[in-house]
Amino acid sequence: MKKVVITGIGTVNSIAKNCEEFVKGLKDMKIGIDKITQFDTTDHKVKIAAEIKDFDPQKYLDKKTAKRYDRFLQLAIAASDEAIKDSGLENDGEWKENAAVIIGSGIGGFKTLYHEFHVMEKKGPKFVSPFLIPMMIADMASGVVSIKHQLKGPNFTTVSACASAVHSIISSVMLIKSGEVDVAITGGSEAVIDPMPIAAFANMTALSQRNDEPQKASRPFDKERDGFVMGEGAGVLVLESEEHAKARGAKIYGYIAGYGMTGDAYHISQTDPEGTGAARAIKNALDMAKIDPSEVDLINCHATSTPVGDKSEVRAIRNVFGKNATNPIMQSTKTLIGHSLGAAGAVELIASILESQNEFAHGMPNLDNPDEEMKDLNIPKETKNQRIDVVLKNSFGFGGHNASLIFVRD
Repeated sequence: MKKVVITGIGTVNSIAKNCEEFVKGLKDMKIGIDKITQFDTTDHKVKIAAEIKDFDPQKYLDKKTAKRYDRFLQLAIAASDEAIKDSGLENDGEWKENAAVIIGSGIGGFKTLYHEFHVMEKKGPKFVSPFLIPMMIADMASGVVSIKHQLKGPNFTTVSACASAVHSIISSVMLIKSGEVDVAITGGSEAVIDPMPIAAFANMTALSQRNDEPQKASRPFDKERDGFVMGEGAGVLVLESEEHAKARGAKIYGYIAGYGMTGDAYHISQTDPEGTGAARAIKNALDMAKIDPSEVDLINCHATSTPVGDKSEVRAIRNVFGKNATNPIMQSTKTLIGHSLGAAGAVELIASILESQNEFAHGMPNLDNPDEEMKDLNIPKETKNQRIDVVLKNSFGFGGHNASLIFVRD
């Protein structure tokens, strides 16, 4: 089976519009959470989110095309442009003929759907945009990236709630390992800071209501955590077979050594409190990679800052790691950039890759009072300088979707 390496990365999120800014934001523990500006929150319980401020889609698209793309599509284009440029592939046309594009999204173009619903309600059906469907459907991030860069290999998306991006990456790894393709553009994109999703997540008590202290609202592992903070963003990676990357002299960040995918079969939205499904995903990833838990340097957790979710993930890690659970640094990047749902896994994997390259792990600035079950774990409050060779990345989603992967630095 072919070895799958990472040769390009790109992201746009609430603290950075490119990877260079992201490194600095992570190291400085910059928090991108503030009052919502994208709509009037007067009647809403939750008034905070991790927005991408001053994002200009016309840096990546002409004015006409940008207007026809939902925000999640615009973000996917921005991240994929950077990733492809970073890989050094952009001027080489031969690779495009069979390059896969798999970019996940948990919800897709909800902003457009919500807007056009009101257009129909107020003006009537003949005024609904003819671009509603292609702007809305979740697979279109893969579609528009393939169109812009003329990538003509397998093209689809994965939709598995907050595990969507990691499932997309795993699907891409499988295609490369099987020999179906040599190159895959993969990751996730999400943009649903909008009245309906904020109201819905708030009413199911999933969101933090710490409206008066936005920057302290996302508190993974802390005893005072009261829910996640909605974020938006995109993360895209260029994956290649090792042979293809080395043949063209590409720089290599590292490789995906293993992965695991399981289902909780427990509840439509609540995670299994004991984390049994998550534990199996983690174990399967380690086993495939032939990595012992003692070799893991960093765990970038899914940890969204919900009371049950964080605890169940820690229980899953303890189940698999045993006495080694206190060794690796544990972190959740959501403390800085909120939870971008279907894009989260890719953005957070990119954070881990950048930290591995720059030999540090960002701290958890809101970890003031660690949960009792987490006090003995290696969760630094401040950024910590350390060599990071092996990373475990977890992502879990509504519906009981569990996905874990192992990144190893080159």
